[in-house]
Amino acid sequence: MKVKKIHHVAYRCKDTKQTIEWYRKYLNMELVLAIAEDQVPSTGAPDPYMHIFLDAGNGNILAFFELPNQAPMGRDANTPIWTQHLAMEVDTMEEMLEAKKRLEADGIEVIGPTDHTIFKSIYFFDPSGHRLELAVNTGTPEMMKKLDEVKWAMIEEWDHTKKAPKHAAWMHDGSYAAKQ
Repeated sequence: MKVKKIHHVAYRCKDTKQTIEWYRKYLNMELVLAIAEDQVPSTGAPDPYMHIFLDAGNGNILAFFELPNQAPMGRDANTPIWTQHLAMEVDTMEEMLEAKKRLEADGIEVIGPTDHTIFKSIYFFDPSGHRLELAVNTGTPEMMKKLDEVKWAMIEEWDHTKKAPKHAAWMHDGSYAAKQ
C-alpha cells in the first residue's frame, strides 16, 4: 500500500464560526463541509462536536473540531511553541506579503519574512492558537540536489549524536548567498 495523499488534517478550534470567518478572511479558504454528531463514530463516545472542512487548495483540506463539552484547549507544555505548526505554500512573495499586510492591519502579530534559503516564510497564530506558516519556495534545483545528497548522512549523524549536523549549514549561515 502507498498513501495516495493526505485526505485532511484536523485540529481543534475554540469557535467554529470564528474559525471559518478567520480562514476565509486571511487565507481565502472556503467552507466545503460541516458534520455534527452527538456521538463519536469511531469510538461511540457521547461527545457532541462540530467538524468543519475548509478548502486549502489543490485538493488539500484543513479540518477543525469544536468540542463544547471538553475542557478548554491547551497545548503540549513540553514542546516549544515554534515547533508544531502548519506550513502552507503560496505562489509568490507578493501574495505572502499581501497576507502579512492583511494580518498586521487587524493587529495580528506576524514574524518574518524569514529566509530559509530554499523558501521564505511568515509565521502567525490563528484564533485558536495554532501556529501557521505561509511559505514561498525560492530554492533552485542545485540547492535541492545538494540537500538530497546529504539527507541520509545528516539523519545518521543526528541519530548518533543528537547534535545538529553541519552538512546544510549553508542554508542559514549566509555562505551560499556569498558565493552567488
